[in-house]
Amino acid sequence: MAPKFQFADVRRGFSLAMGRVVDLIVPPKCLVCHQSVTIGASLCVACWQKLNFIEHPICDVMGTPFAYDQGIGTLSAAALAAPPPWDKARAAVVFDDHSKGLVHALKYKDHHEAALFMVRLMARAGRDVLAASDLVVPVPLHPSRLWKRRFNQAALLAKPLAAGAGKPYGAVQLLRKVATRQQVGLKQEAREKNVRKAFAIAEDLLLDIKDRTVLVVDDVRTTGATAAACAEALKVAGAAQVFVLSFALVLEPHRFHIEA
Repeated sequence: MAPKFQFADVRRGFSLAMGRVVDLIVPPKCLVCHQSVTIGASLCVACWQKLNFIEHPICDVMGTPFAYDQGIGTLSAAALAAPPPWDKARAAVVFDDHSKGLVHALKYKDHHEAALFMVRLMARAGRDVLAASDLVVPVPLHPSRLWKRRFNQAALLAKPLAAGAGKPYGAVQLLRKVATRQQVGLKQEAREKNVRKAFAIAEDLLLDIKDRTVLVVDDVRTTGATAAACAEALKVAGAAQVFVLSFALVLEPHRFHIEA
């Protein structure tokens, strides 16, 4: 019996072929150091080895790594001392001088192909929270900031994450109703004050949130102030659980001057 014709296979083959043509015309470069690589949207071996991946064992709530395995569900001192409003958080890598190049390539240099690489790592690091979520939403930008930047880097990460996990993507459920100042350079208390009550849920979409498990996606989690403000708004709207997934996590925000 002749194989059944599948249009999806033809489309996939065409996309692969076009990708090879593009690579011949514009040879792929490392996203950080711009050395030649064999595959687009990737890193060279040297830059890959410099990434500090966040691996288990981790705090189930904060997503911060433990020095040794303390058992499933163990919480860090930070989670016990000041429980955040979210239920679980995950991140792919530590934010440092090496991962910062990727974040800045996407956020400030318009290298959107960096998002493809970051999403692959985030999907691996956040596979448990992705699987348990009912809706995936990005940390939103205020319309005035979005107009200036032209894109929301969190949305460039959240949409393919949702698609890859087969989960609904919510582009407009979570809103930033206050045009807050940038968090860059602010200490933790100032960050918390800056984003307090800055987020809200679109009133006509409250049913998308009520009794659902919502995954909030962002590029970097620094002090957690933005993630906490988003989680609080979602919990007030009736979300059963709120998870947080970021590409990078700042382990010691009080010691690191962050330009995320």
